[in-house]
Formats: sequence, C-alpha cells, structure tokens
Amino acid sequence: MSETSTSADHILAEYRRREREIPPDFYSLEHAANLFLRVGQLRGLAWAIQTAGLPPLGERRILEVGCGQGNWLAIFESFGAQREQLAGIDLDETRAAECQRRFSGAEILCGDATRLPWANGQFDVVFQSTVFTSILDDSMKQAVAGEMLRVLRPAGAIVWYDFHMNNPRNPHVRGVGRKEIAGLFPGCELKLRRVTLAPPIARRLVRVSWMGCELLEKLRILNSHYFGVLRRTS
Repeated sequence: MSETSTSADHILAEYRRREREIPPDFYSLEHAANLFLRVGQLRGLAWAIQTAGLPPLGERRILEVGCGQGNWLAIFESFGAQREQLAGIDLDETRAAECQRRFSGAEILCGDATRLPWANGQFDVVFQSTVFTSILDDSMKQAVAGEMLRVLRPAGAIVWYDFHMNNPRNPHVRGVGRKEIAGLFPGCELKLRRVTLAPPIARRLVRVSWMGCELLEKLRILNSHYFGVLRRTS
C-alpha cells in the first residue's frame, strides 16, 4: 500500500470518527454561532472573488477539491456561478453521492485529489476549504497542490480557505501557515486575509453579543483561518 493510500485511509477514518462523535446539528445555521461564522465566510469569499478579478462567476468553470455534501458549491451558486459550470470531488463516497444528488447537472465525482480526473487547464477557479489541514502527510499535500495547479487555467485562481493555526483539541488536523502555502504553490502570487473568529470563541461569545464578536473579528488577532487567492506569476 502506498503512503498516499495510507494517508487517504486515515482521512476517511477521521471522517467516520467525526460522524460518530459530533451531533448531526452541530454545524446547523439554526445555532447563532454557526450563522455568525457563515456570514464571515461569505464576506471572505466575496473578498477573494473580487481580489482575483473573477466576476461575473456565471462565465467561470469552478472546481471544489473536497466538496463534501456541496455547501460551498451552493454558496458559489448564490454568488452567480452556473450549475453546469460547477465540478467537485470528494474522497468520501457517501458525501460525494449526496453532493451529486443536490447538484444535478454539475460534475461531481468520488476520488482522490492526488490524481484529479480532469485534463490540464480546465478550471478558472480551484477552491479548497479545510482540506489541507486534514492532510498530515507532506507528500500528499504536495501532490494535491500540484494537481490543483495542473487543472487550473493559466489566468485562473486558486481560492483557499483553511486554518492557519493548530487545534489543540484535535490532533488529526494541522494548521497551514503562509510560508507552507507559498511552498505548496511555487511560482504563484499569494494574497492572504486572516478571517473567521476562532470558532470556540465565537460559540461562547455570540450569544452574549453578536456585535462584540464582529469587533473581535475585525481585529483579526483571534481569527483562525486564511482566505487566500493564488495566481501564477508567469
């Protein structure tokens, strides 16, 4: 068994663990903290789309690596992306099947992002959200990054949303900082914005003061994620 296969098996095992241990409604937008976090994510994606010069999205072919059940693809649609221009891939067969059900007309596949099943230069946008922090094997990270670049059109953009810090309560994820991102995508210009008030803080404070959480998020010191735009420099 290859190291990549072993790493993929570990990721799938972590998915199963989370499904067993995390309540089904834990991330529901019915919870005020999750709604607060989603609003910040929408702002971050809007910044990334504008920074990359991508509008109008209706003309863009978009791939999400690690699409899960399609929550981010739904957000891209709400921003103007067309269903037939969307594609996604997920390692987990169950999640990919649910995404296929939700997004009839889009190209949703189950597979390993170290070997993307698309030809070179197919996409204007390649997006990932909290995929790289779930990959602990450096060679697998490099392989996924290389594949994202391979399927990206020359003038396209990689849009990144992920933790830049470790989660002390979860040893199965590892934050990815600016230096590591730059190393994964050599030859790319990197623009990063620190976003998302750390979820444990948001969950504690948003019930007391939504406005207070917004002020803390604007300071960025306690923000746990990067939204990023990466474009080739040549």
